[in-house]
Amino acid sequence: MKTVTVLSDTHGNRRAMEKLDTVLAESDYIIHLGDTSGDGAYLRHMYGAKTFIVNGNCDTAKLGENEIVTQIEDVKIFATHGHLYSAKQTLLKLADRAESLGCAVALYGHTHYAREDAIGNVTLINPGCMTRYSANSYCYLVINGARFTHKIVDTQ
Repeated sequence: MKTVTVLSDTHGNRRAMEKLDTVLAESDYIIHLGDTSGDGAYLRHMYGAKTFIVNGNCDTAKLGENEIVTQIEDVKIFATHGHLYSAKQTLLKLADRAESLGCAVALYGHTHYAREDAIGNVTLINPGCMTRYSANSYCYLVINGARFTHKIVDTQ
């Protein structure tokens, strides 16, 4: 069994990330979905190579990748910020891309709103945001073999 903490749209709010220290330290993996990738680099500095970084639309310093495909246990995961797939307008492009890559899970941010959807064979998860000016949330994902479950955690 592996655990993954997924954050997005922190926009420099490191104080909110630091409040999650215990969760982040105990997670097997951390995925930061951009805005800002500098925050992802900060997490990588704190928690090491278990941290994956995706670039967002507000990232002038591109410290991560535009897309990541990884496999944790038997679950293949696609991670992107979402702006390259028009995530504010539709999730179909994102679901199609994830499915074409053989991924069961698509992680994205960009909208600042936590959301969970299923399109075709893909579960799409937006963890919400960790900005200073809105409600804060993240996603806690648990993977056991080919099965996974997730929870959006409100930090307010």
